[in-house]
Amino acid sequence: MDFALYLPWVVFAVVVITLLVFDLGVLHKDSHEISVAESLKLSAFYIAAGLAFGGYVWWSKGAQAGMDYYTGFLVEKSLSMDNVFVISLIFTALAIPREYQHRVLFWGILGAIVMRAIMIGLGATLVNQFNWILLVFGAFLVFTGVKMLFAKDEEPSVENMKLYQWLKNHLRMTPKLHGNQFFVEGSSIGEKAGRVATPLFLALLMVEGADLVFAVDSIPAIFAITQDPFIVYTSNIFAILGLRALYFALAAMVHRFHYLKYALAVVLVFIGVKIGLVYMSIKIPSVISLSVTFGLLLAGVLYSLYKTRGEPIPEKH
Repeated sequence: MDFALYLPWVVFAVVVITLLVFDLGVLHKDSHEISVAESLKLSAFYIAAGLAFGGYVWWSKGAQAGMDYYTGFLVEKSLSMDNVFVISLIFTALAIPREYQHRVLFWGILGAIVMRAIMIGLGATLVNQFNWILLVFGAFLVFTGVKMLFAKDEEPSVENMKLYQWLKNHLRMTPKLHGNQFFVEGSSIGEKAGRVATPLFLALLMVEGADLVFAVDSIPAIFAITQDPFIVYTSNIFAILGLRALYFALAAMVHRFHYLKYALAVVLVFIGVKIGLVYMSIKIPSVISLSVTFGLLLAGVLYSLYKTRGEPIPEKH
């Protein structure tokens, strides 16, 4: 067995495990409300870690792989912006105090790491066996981008989500929180013996469900950029780590990025068309893909900030 083939995976696993242990075991050993300043510092740390890992990918696998990683990292982080909005709605609807939200997000990350490994492994197998499925991914991305461009601005309701309704009907759950616990013993709260879920656990399942829905868009987008499972998976996970850290700052100002979705829509169409051109033997260089993606997203951010300047900050929950 050639250990060199597995070395990048070992490096990735060591880095991610170290980050998670440091996050939970040192920075957030006790439940507390995450301030915007702390959120920004932690996010900067995670983004730096993600960018540094991209440097490792560039050094170990070459410039092509490095640019593909950074493109995937950028697309995933941007697509996850809507996820922040949905998570904020979930916490608000379930009345989860800010001091317990980090616990939900942290364990949500662990679930996302496992869930995306399964989805990316399945996607890689399908692409390897049926190369034409990339055309399906490309068509799906174009369809999603066009749909996003013309979608009406409607605020979703957590109570109307099918997952929420199903969980409420099938989970044995307490009506109120019990500190930062996901489960409590029924006999300790005057109910029948056995473990009973708290609303915090319901929030965790809802966050995982939201991540699954958004992964359906983001994973085909990255497979359209590169078919290397290592780059697809690592760029996904580092983007998720950084975005979850940034949640507490973004949740208060997500309204400032209203027009970013239009830039994202164009990015998805661009990536979808790019994968179609490959089948016509027209290959867009990675440096151009990265530049176009970055330019579109930067324009979306700057235009959003300009158009929403002066708008009041929504109340914290």
